Amino acid sequence: MPSLLWRIVLAIVLMLGFYVLALSIVGGLLFLPYAEWQYAHRIHPKLAIACLVGAGVVLWAILPRFDHFEPPGPRLLARDHPRLFEELVRTARQVAQEMPAEVYLLPAVNAFVTERGGVMGLGSRRVMGIGLPLLQTLSVRELRGVLAHEFGHFHGGDTKLGPWIYKTRGAIGRAVGALSEQKSALGYPFVWYGMLFVRITNAVSRRQELAADRLAVSVAGSKAFASGLRTVHGVAEAFDAYLEQEYLPVLNAGLRPPVGDGFGQFLRAGYVAGIIAKVTAKELERAVDPYDSHPPLAERLAAVEGLAGGEGSDGTAPAISLLDHVPEVEAQLLVTATGDRKIAKFPQVAWQEVGERFYVPLWQRGCAERRAALSGLTPVCLPGLVPKLGEIGRSFVEPSASDRDAERAAITTFGAAFALALRRGGWRLSCLPGEPVRLERDGEALEPFDILPKLAAKTLAPEAWLRRCASLQIETLDLAPGSV
Repeated sequence: MPSLLWRIVLAIVLMLGFYVLALSIVGGLLFLPYAEWQYAHRIHPKLAIACLVGAGVVLWAILPRFDHFEPPGPRLLARDHPRLFEELVRTARQVAQEMPAEVYLLPAVNAFVTERGGVMGLGSRRVMGIGLPLLQTLSVRELRGVLAHEFGHFHGGDTKLGPWIYKTRGAIGRAVGALSEQKSALGYPFVWYGMLFVRITNAVSRRQELAADRLAVSVAGSKAFASGLRTVHGVAEAFDAYLEQEYLPVLNAGLRPPVGDGFGQFLRAGYVAGIIAKVTAKELERAVDPYDSHPPLAERLAAVEGLAGGEGSDGTAPAISLLDHVPEVEAQLLVTATGDRKIAKFPQVAWQEVGERFYVPLWQRGCAERRAALSGLTPVCLPGLVPKLGEIGRSFVEPSASDRDAERAAITTFGAAFALALRRGGWRLSCLPGEPVRLERDGEALEPFDILPKLAAKTLAPEAWLRRCASLQIETLDLAPGSV
């Protein structure tokens, strides 16, 4: 309780300090024209107008706003997802907290709790958000640790402080922004106070995170919590890459493969797993920054290592198993994230179908447009194209494109043509998230988009490629567009 009281007092003092600063500046601005009139018996119109405008801008910036909460995703209800809510209720009871009034699914590797609505936290309600990627990548026990950590913010009273800190930061930001537009030097005191405010409140926030971690360990155990913490840090960037490289191109074509299942496959890809390991290792080396709201990963892991908690053998199932009606919920999540209601009506496709339904038509259109460049080419011609890739690709791109872009365009075009030719020859196409495009037949496999890069990098010798073509009997495959 003393710790909570100290946090509340600190938040109130910081908030009052900001308003004292702001109102002092407003008072000074209003006093200038008054003093000039009262003591000098004259007034400069430009000075008076500048003072009045500055005072008005500051007053408008610091005026408290009503907290209008925008749902970050589809709302999850107990009747639709009983297993997830059983886990939530169980965790809430273990940490002696009330259930949140609303639970939402998020399109991010994140979870949060807050108190939203009302003014400055008054008349607010408890809200929780759980990221779909978290459910896809964590086990039930690891998710239990994440949930207990978030309930820990309710337990520590952090969410009571949140509205005060959030609103004050918003007021500082509005004041700085508005005065910057006016090109006024009055913005500097707010910038300086804002930096002080963020440093102090984030130092408090880091302590709150460590306290919530300790509570989470008491529920999930140190091993499960540490494992989940590492996973969250490692896959956060991977989800953005998955959306940009794999998911959104397919969605923009009017097809809706499963979001979570595709992300799981993306994480299992060899090169993705390697990148995640590097990201996690880099995060473990990061030192604390005074402006960070969370402690570094290494500090958090060290703080919970060896703590006693609820270790056990239960909870090894994937956390996504707690969610019911996954395709429908994912459709709602996409609609909320994009604002496009038509997405809910897009046909659902399995990732195994994406190659035929998305990539093949895309390649066919591109190769049809570049038919002349493909005429007469066969797989054995690929080594001879390497020195001319940039020159050939120049006709595929805009005049302002770089040489590297021209070379990539050529590699993509010839790779697509090769993939289509193999497909016409009876090879089976595979295009799973995170994996290279692969065509397979009779136990053999080729990655058509990798041949030219390997030849250019000299990791594949031309003679070895010609022997490979002969052994697979693909020397005479026509790369020019043909019938499907």
